[in-house]
Amino acid sequence: MEKENATLLTEFVLTGLTCRPEWKIPLFLAFLVIYLITITGNLGLIALIWIDPHLHIPMYLFLGSLAFVDAWISSTVTPKMLVNFLAKSQMISLSECMIQFFSLGISATTECFLLATMAYDRYVAICKPLLYPVIMTNRLCIRLLVLSFVGGFLHALIHEGFLFRLTFCNSNIIHHFYCDIIPLLKISCTDPSINFLMLFILSGSIQVFTIVMVLVSYTFVLFTILKKKSAKGIRKAFSTCGAHLLSVSLYYGPLLFMYVRPASPQAGGQDMMESLFYTVIIPLLNPIIYSLRNKQVINSLTKTFNVNVQISY
Repeated sequence: MEKENATLLTEFVLTGLTCRPEWKIPLFLAFLVIYLITITGNLGLIALIWIDPHLHIPMYLFLGSLAFVDAWISSTVTPKMLVNFLAKSQMISLSECMIQFFSLGISATTECFLLATMAYDRYVAICKPLLYPVIMTNRLCIRLLVLSFVGGFLHALIHEGFLFRLTFCNSNIIHHFYCDIIPLLKISCTDPSINFLMLFILSGSIQVFTIVMVLVSYTFVLFTILKKKSAKGIRKAFSTCGAHLLSVSLYYGPLLFMYVRPASPQAGGQDMMESLFYTVIIPLLNPIIYSLRNKQVINSLTKTFNVNVQISY
């Protein structure tokens, strides 16, 4: 009877990163700058790949897709966080909450698949260079990209469907700066055990599968590099793979801690820091990492800049 008479909540309060008023303006300015750099860097990388015919190869097709997904992740989370720094009310409706989580679920999962796909691309390029044009055809690249996005969509859709079985009647306070699944499960009136189980199984499986694919690919790459007798060839191979390995390491660490470990009520602050890292910091760092460690991108950027300067004069 109590459950029937309980008022179902349809609006929530995002507590955000801080409740101290004196920190809100500095944080707003800091994250606004980060967001603008993130969008400019990722969209600029996409534009550079689009306009330079020399970058119309599988490696940069995947890199451009990664930049698109990073801009997507950042745009899903950061604008609402910026508004909440300045707004008196930090309310978010249930429908907005579901849409935000669904968008983040698609983009974050797609990034996992893209990182694994990029590792496979580097494996073929370094371990089987003569067969690379035969194996990594445009048709295969498009298929891998489509599968990555479809996999991200289906994974998010499953969790979204299980979220609709939940009811919220006691607390409407989400201890987070965006609508993530674990804070929602913690305030649910419905038993969320099945949701936690599905989260552990599906997210864990996707992360383990993609991490294993990355590790296996780069194990073969490492052995192939070590067999090379040319110091120039070794430097080139390490330069090509180093950026990707750094990006993978930074991205998977927070995800593994958040979605694969058992949920803990005391881990709210730590979860927010990990979420901040992979939703805000990683999308900022990826275009910088790939641009600074990739001579072809730097050369293309320099050439494009010089052409534009000459045209302006």
